[in-house]
Amino acid sequence: MFLFSALALCSFFAVNAQGGGGGMMRMTVPERVKMVMDKLTDFKLDKDKSDLTDSAFTNYFRAQQKMREDMMAGGGQPDRDAMREKMQKFMAERDDKLKKIFTDDQYKKWKDEIEPTTRPQRPAGGGGNQ
Repeated sequence: MFLFSALALCSFFAVNAQGGGGGMMRMTVPERVKMVMDKLTDFKLDKDKSDLTDSAFTNYFRAQQKMREDMMAGGGQPDRDAMREKMQKFMAERDDKLKKIFTDDQYKKWKDEIEPTTRPQRPAGGGGNQ
């Protein structure tokens, strides 16, 4: 019994160490906003632009969180196409706000370099068609 418990505990820690629970998805909205804002330090935004950017990301992450909570509350299998459509709408709204805040070069850097680093990474070799 002790061996079984020890094995289960080790497995739990191994899965968590590998990020087996969604990483960024477990972060709170303020933690996620802070993570993104930390990646934007090179932009040297003034106070007003920084506040607007913070607000754009806060609204975006809250909308994501609410969608996930609603999905979980509904039970059953989520409609992935509907989820993707909603997520694209949230991203478009966020990006419209960011285009008004950032310079063209900053926005390009956001889309090309920074935004991809904010997405959850999928494990390699996920057992797809081979």
